[in-house]
Amino acid sequence: MAHYDFTMPISEAQVRALRVNDTVTLNGTLYGIRDATQIHMFDRGRKTRFDLNGHAVIHTAPNVKKIEKSPAHPTGYAPVCIGTTTSDRMERFTRPLMEQYGVRLIIGKGGLREDSLSAFHALGGAYLAIIGGTAALETTWIEAIEDVDLDDLNPESLWKFRVRGFGPLLVAMDSQRASLYDIVNDAARGRRAAALAALGVKD
Repeated sequence: MAHYDFTMPISEAQVRALRVNDTVTLNGTLYGIRDATQIHMFDRGRKTRFDLNGHAVIHTAPNVKKIEKSPAHPTGYAPVCIGTTTSDRMERFTRPLMEQYGVRLIIGKGGLREDSLSAFHALGGAYLAIIGGTAALETTWIEAIEDVDLDDLNPESLWKFRVRGFGPLLVAMDSQRASLYDIVNDAARGRRAAALAALGVKD
């Protein structure tokens, strides 16, 4: 296991060096994205003015408050609670995010599926996991909301966050087709089979 401190954006080579169970801390820019954002981007043909190439996106619909614009709050939004949502329902957007926008890292809860794993392998990407219930902590890692696009979808806008020390995050799916979720599932099934065998129960 290794730890990586990344200042975004990053290269394909940097992502391909990551392995499951490594940890990553992000600095610089992080983009917030969720279901409606991607439905509009990929199903309804809308484009973002942001350059996502080499960047990370986090599955989130943040709780923010509207305030007067200032150097500390250039968009007129201040973060209140920026937590991570479950990734599974956004599975179908992983490949187009990478192919069309050059996204390298996806951050979320609960993992993604086989097509995402194949996209990470083919295009050079990884999934970074956050456990549930850490929204308050995550919010402390965000210095400012620097910009926002597709804001008619608020709170499922496309958010541009400035982050410092965002992590450590766990590499749960890597570009070598390794998935922590598969590893845990296989181990649990093995323990279950062994327990049933010890009890003389046929599976």
